[in-house]
Amino acid sequence: MFGSKKNSLFEDRKDSERSLISETVSIDGTVNSSGAIDINGLIRGPVYSHEIVIKETGSISGEIEAEKVEVHGHLDGKISAKNVIIGSTGVVKGDIEFSQNLRTEDGADIEGYIKKTEEAGLKDNKKTGDFLFSTKKPEDKKLKKNGTPSNGHKESKVTA
Repeated sequence: MFGSKKNSLFEDRKDSERSLISETVSIDGTVNSSGAIDINGLIRGPVYSHEIVIKETGSISGEIEAEKVEVHGHLDGKISAKNVIIGSTGVVKGDIEFSQNLRTEDGADIEGYIKKTEEAGLKDNKKTGDFLFSTKKPEDKKLKKNGTPSNGHKESKVTA
């Protein structure tokens, strides 16, 4: 039954393998995904994914890195991607760094610098590899006796 399937769930990435952050969802923290993310809600923190689409009701406050980025909602942060599309309803307050293509539609609102580079996009050191759940090693974060990180700040991490 299970033996006929391939070993890796991500060997054949399909467009149907997309994550959705709906309008009723608000996330504080880092979001990582090896697939595509459609964002209709609010994210406060960096987003690293293969493809990021910020829908008209979506908003991100933080940097984003991806192979492909589409903004139809709001972004307050830097974009680093191979291909970038800013739609007619898109608002970007931050720099845009791209390596292949940049397309803006009539009405797009951009406040920041735009730079074409040789290597923009998702960096290999980001945790967006093929995974279902992110696991941390005990030595990754040392906690005080009260359960907070040694730097005194509480952090949250969401993986999609």
